[in-house]
Amino acid sequence: MSEYQYYEFQAIDRPLTKADQEMLRGLSTRARITATSFTNQYEWGDFKGDPKRLMESCFDLHLYFASWGTRRLMIRVPKRLVDRHGLGVFLDEVDWVTIWSKGAHTVIDICRDEVEPDDDAWDDGTGWLAALAPLRGDIFSGDLRPFYLLWLSAVADELLTDDTLEPLPGIGPLTGELEAAAEFFDIDRDLVEAAAASPYEEELAPDASRDFVSRLAEDEKTDLLVRLMEGDSHIDSELRQRARAQRMGGRRPRRTVGELRAKAREMREVRERDEAERRRAGDRRKAEEAEEARRARLDAVRRRDESVWTEIETEIERRNAFGYDRAAALLADLKQLAAEQDNTADFSRRLAAIREHHARKGQFVKRLQGL
Repeated sequence: MSEYQYYEFQAIDRPLTKADQEMLRGLSTRARITATSFTNQYEWGDFKGDPKRLMESCFDLHLYFASWGTRRLMIRVPKRLVDRHGLGVFLDEVDWVTIWSKGAHTVIDICRDEVEPDDDAWDDGTGWLAALAPLRGDIFSGDLRPFYLLWLSAVADELLTDDTLEPLPGIGPLTGELEAAAEFFDIDRDLVEAAAASPYEEELAPDASRDFVSRLAEDEKTDLLVRLMEGDSHIDSELRQRARAQRMGGRRPRRTVGELRAKAREMREVRERDEAERRRAGDRRKAEEAEEARRARLDAVRRRDESVWTEIETEIERRNAFGYDRAAALLADLKQLAAEQDNTADFSRRLAAIREHHARKGQFVKRLQGL
């Protein structure tokens, strides 16, 4: 399948109306459409809809996966929860991320065309959106690590100088969705690990949430409770975002790009040494197993004594490839045993007799080369 494409959309904050679903059905007769999703696969042809427009009007998440290496994730969030200007420090050098606003929402469009497909394993794109969906909640709550990952791609592409400071004081420990994003967009694994070697946040004090809420003005608390009663589902994210911003405070030192690159090189060298040692250990294990199998086979041949020569003649008389191969293999084993037992002269004499007796069996004689 050289031109496989996978499209998946999810509606989270508001289910699709009947009109929405009818509109989507007009774009595809084969798609799986529910009140919260649209999913389709293409092995020929293409999707008739415009993902950008659909994200503006219907959906909160979109994933696109193409077999030739294009990977796309679109996330729609309430505009008030995203500081587009503040994201510049992460994204100014990343030309495959676009952010725009429409109405009360902001759409983050991450589309990379340079992901090298894995030829060893077929991936049909399913499951990726489920793994990446928690990134939306992270962004809601002010977690900027998803954007740091995108910034790391600029580091890997040598677009930033060594003295550039990282935009956050680390991203560790990595969450499952961050690991999925790094893999999906093919971000340098060693740079990711280097970034994760430093923690993202200071440890949260047990009473930090209570302390944060207690500092809110009474009229603000009233406003938040009214919004909660009116069905605003993003109040908790808004509060977490504000609390996180206060907690981060910019107090912790940040590393330079040069330091990150050096750490990544160190981690890469360690990983490559470990992988090489695992390969050597695997090779040793295979060699030991092969030697054990060879020894067992030779011992079995030795115990059969003269009956082996009779079996060789029987296999030769089959006059087919299987018989010739079997006879030649047994003769090779007998040659090894003869060398171990210092009895090569007798083996050579009997082998010569077999060659002479079966000289007209050209295919068999060819198999005796090297014996």
